[in-house]
Amino acid sequence: MSEPLAERLRPRSLDDYIGQQHLVGEGAVLRKMIDAGRISSFILWGPPGVGKTTLAQIIAKRLDTPFYTLSAVTSGVKDVRDVIERAQKGRFFNEASPILFIDEIHRFSKSQQDSLLGAVEKGVVTLIGATTENPSFEVIRPLLSRCQLYVLKSLEKEDLLLLLQRAITKDAILRQRKITLKETAAMMRYSGGDARKLLNILELVVESANTEEVVITDEMVVECLQQNPLAYDKEGEMHYDIISAFIKSIRGSDPDAALYWMARMIEGGEDPQFIARRLIISASEDIGLANPNALLLANATFDAVMKIGWPEGRIPLAECAVYLATSPKSNSAYLGINQALELVRETGNQPVPLHLRNAPTKLMKDLGYHDGYQYPHDFAGHFTPQQYMPDELKEERLWHGQHSPVEEKLYERMVNYWGKRYEK
Repeated sequence: MSEPLAERLRPRSLDDYIGQQHLVGEGAVLRKMIDAGRISSFILWGPPGVGKTTLAQIIAKRLDTPFYTLSAVTSGVKDVRDVIERAQKGRFFNEASPILFIDEIHRFSKSQQDSLLGAVEKGVVTLIGATTENPSFEVIRPLLSRCQLYVLKSLEKEDLLLLLQRAITKDAILRQRKITLKETAAMMRYSGGDARKLLNILELVVESANTEEVVITDEMVVECLQQNPLAYDKEGEMHYDIISAFIKSIRGSDPDAALYWMARMIEGGEDPQFIARRLIISASEDIGLANPNALLLANATFDAVMKIGWPEGRIPLAECAVYLATSPKSNSAYLGINQALELVRETGNQPVPLHLRNAPTKLMKDLGYHDGYQYPHDFAGHFTPQQYMPDELKEERLWHGQHSPVEEKLYERMVNYWGKRYEK
């Protein structure tokens, strides 16, 4: 049995590597380190099928250094220590540190991550971690602080088209068939920027054709995938499409669809923490101030799932999903922080008004720090109008209340406090 197409086409050098030019293109940060022959520990964060594992392997080959790999799904603390010990014994003086690649590092427990700290800090190994999850939540702070973080992007359409052409012209098996890519929109849509998924789809479609000459059309792809709904998704990447449908169903106030997509994830063996974490994000982003209790329930759901596990964990997950889907919606806080970030990027580091600064020393007091600040609790209603924004931004509005019963009350309070500023 031959290797899957995605494995046969795995790039062996940076020249063959497709995408991520912001990291490995000429003059890019990671390319410079590789060309210099020395890299520091780093974590690659990005969606499935964008080349995280491939990039780690290319780097190890380019630097001609021992390459050890562990999967967070199957490895324990003992495996980590064994690899570190082998790396330590096999290293010669002045040689580059061996590379330890850990796939799905977000699945490593705290104790497993702790066991890496000493070796990474002393340079016994150079750690390359790969994760589809936000490392800020999944990687312990001491380890994260010892690693650079590089974000990989979903592949662009041009990258995927290049990959398809390479597959039908370079692969030893596919080039024996006369393959014409008449239409590619369906393959683009189903792959979602995932190179491995795209190649799995291509291989499935070609294998389903009984002729030497294969003309690939969108209709042919759709028909093939409907007959084999999971065949192109051997590693479970479809869950990223399904979680998108799940969140959009909650946002669209459809509890039936939310339960359906959740059931698909549960049946597919999805990590319950993955689902619970998305519920917390949805509660903040989509329900927001229209129902602040949503975030409390989502947090409680995460805790409950962690305590009771499967199969009972499906019950609080379902309760939370239905509650979020049926709740009133507001994204005012989400829009507000995005607008605030954009304002900061545009205006830079504006000075803090003097009256808002603390004055712990006499010099600071003499310079006017804290002078004129009015303590709101000394006034009726625990409020008095004063300037809190930087001088040049004092007229800016970032939060705009939306129309839901709870948020209307918050907005009315702001109008009562600030008058014309909030009547705009």
